[in-house]
Amino acid sequence: MLKIKDLHAKVEDKEILKGINLELKAGEVHAIMGPNGSGKSTLASVIAGKEEFEITKGGVFFENEDLEDTAPEERAHKGIFLSFQYPVEIPGVSVTNFMKTAINESRKARGMEEMPANEMLKLIREKSEMLDIDRKFLSRSLNEGFSGGEKKRNEIFQMAMLEPKLAILDETDSGLDIDALRIVANGVNKLSSKDNAVLVITHYQRLLEYIVPDFVHVLHDGKIVKSGDKALALELEEKGYDWLKQESAV
Repeated sequence: MLKIKDLHAKVEDKEILKGINLELKAGEVHAIMGPNGSGKSTLASVIAGKEEFEITKGGVFFENEDLEDTAPEERAHKGIFLSFQYPVEIPGVSVTNFMKTAINESRKARGMEEMPANEMLKLIREKSEMLDIDRKFLSRSLNEGFSGGEKKRNEIFQMAMLEPKLAILDETDSGLDIDALRIVANGVNKLSSKDNAVLVITHYQRLLEYIVPDFVHVLHDGKIVKSGDKALALELEEKGYDWLKQESAV
């Protein structure tokens, strides 16, 4: 589903990614861990198509298609979803209206008619019940006045509504207490299937207690320096990152 091949990327003449190779297949959950400044969020941004990041070598392929010249909204229409570390507030636009617009724009991009209002309401009701979201929440302005946990839960609600093929969660656990973390993780687990793939970017092993990855990759200085299964995340929790930094420097 996603293939990253010898990916080098820079921002403002600073090289951040220095040769990433990674493959995600449908049905898999991958976690990327690493210290601050290692390139984790840059990798998420490059996959999603943020324009300030320039690919200097290699590429990102989604369902065998090179994404280099594909705009962020086109990537979203193709089924790539990015959950932000710091979701933005949009006053005056309700959660429901935002979702209606997003879904209908994606349908239009695929040559489909707008979703009928009764179907949209049914979908909103199903997904909000699945994620234990209060209906009053859906009439509020997008993220305005939301707590950290509410913002993150709203991101997972968006993911549930859009049903992406590839979901990238960029430090979704950042700033969450244990209850909010559990709610977010349960939502992700309910939405994972054999037809989609999930890429979880996190500092901490604690999220991976709830979203169990098939593969764990450690990013350091713009490269993947080690890959393994969930046991690697536990080892990092115990030992920190210094031992890997030393190994990769040899």
